[in-house]
Amino acid sequence: MPNRTFFWFILPAMTAMILLIALPIVSVLIQSVHIQHEQVLVTSESCDPFGCTQVTSIDTEATAKLRAEKPLGRFIGLDTYTDRAHLAIDEVSKAWSSSDSMGAFLKRVLNLPLYKALAFTITYTVFVTPLVILLGLAVAVGVNNLPKIIKGPTVFISLLPMIITPLVGSIILFWMVDGDGIIGAMLQRIFEDNSLSLKASPRLTWIMLIVYGVWHHLPFSFIVFYAGLQTVSEDTMEAAMIDGASSWQRMIHVVVPHLMPLVIFLLLIQLMDNFRVFEPIIGFSAEAHATSLSWIIFNALRESGSPLFSSAGATSMITIVGVVILLVPLLVHSFRGFNKKTMLLGFLDAKPVSYTH
Repeated sequence: MPNRTFFWFILPAMTAMILLIALPIVSVLIQSVHIQHEQVLVTSESCDPFGCTQVTSIDTEATAKLRAEKPLGRFIGLDTYTDRAHLAIDEVSKAWSSSDSMGAFLKRVLNLPLYKALAFTITYTVFVTPLVILLGLAVAVGVNNLPKIIKGPTVFISLLPMIITPLVGSIILFWMVDGDGIIGAMLQRIFEDNSLSLKASPRLTWIMLIVYGVWHHLPFSFIVFYAGLQTVSEDTMEAAMIDGASSWQRMIHVVVPHLMPLVIFLLLIQLMDNFRVFEPIIGFSAEAHATSLSWIIFNALRESGSPLFSSAGATSMITIVGVVILLVPLLVHSFRGFNKKTMLLGFLDAKPVSYTH
């Protein structure tokens, strides 16, 4: 393809990426290194027959003028990133120097807001992502082997969790595990403990959120694998059967390699989605036991009276860096695989060279 044609071909996509991705990220980065100007205070002296007192008041006109002249606020550099609400450099250093064991150090660090949220975010991502992919493949294979008469209704039922929005789905499950809900009441009867509550334990809260994450993301994984299974070559499967391969061997050596590009695709999507977990925490009202990086951003922006844009921007940039760190190994693997295929196709398409004397 000529360079000029290629340029006009990718121009719309590049323009959309710059406007919708690059510029917002740059805007958030700029906001994260600025902080809103403080209110201008004016001290005046008020005197009466009994004496004089100093009165401090807010000069609204001067404050509005200052903020209008410098709408971005006051430049503070990386101070927001290093304060206690974020990376907490000073607090981590003190914890490291004063802790006599790694367990004590981690306990102190995980009490800091960002690291507490990061611990749940990583735990949620590590458990939900592989479970969604493995269970999605298992469900897809099971549905693919069903008789045609019940395959359609089964696919429809399997996709129902995708119809329910994440927030509504988490609220429904929250009601179910409540003491008056079907799951909560059943557990209380089984263990004969009316005070038993899944929402009162931090560990059980994390487990509920992970279970909900698997339930919500599983249909997408299932439908992607189910579509991929329709492209598996029947000739290859028959050849494997003739060679004596068992069902499990055909799955491992034929189906899984064929679906590997879809596995990489789902890993990319799931890692990004799970690292930005937010709705289940709100739906379960689990802020006391589980917070995430996205929840910290939400909490900073809903600060009463004065949203903390700098704090939200810093947490957003940290989240972006975290997602990039998670995706880099997969992107490198995909890039290497693409290069190998390109080199192989180039070798096969190469014309034979004839040598003449």
